[in-house]
Amino acid sequence: MEFEQLVASITPATFEKLIQAVETGRWADGVPLSDQQKEHTVQLVLAYQAKYLPSDEPFRVGKDGLLVTKSKREMRDSIEPNQTIATFNLASGD
Repeated sequence: MEFEQLVASITPATFEKLIQAVETGRWADGVPLSDQQKEHTVQLVLAYQAKYLPSDEPFRVGKDGLLVTKSKREMRDSIEPNQTIATFNLASGD
């Protein structure tokens, strides 16, 4: 089976299982992924996301398999004026 056919055959349920395997390093039955399985699973997840789950994230894999990035200006322009991104309490001893 060709890689594109494999990606096209992945169902949403299978995709969720692949995501879980990548996140935990184990299959649903608890068996650890081998190094080769980890590598292939990550490739499948990235390919599926690029093809079927388009995103506006600043750094992602495009449908063509290439890395898509936003310039600093594009990222700045996508933030609403006066929008607080993060705040930190530097005076706290916690």
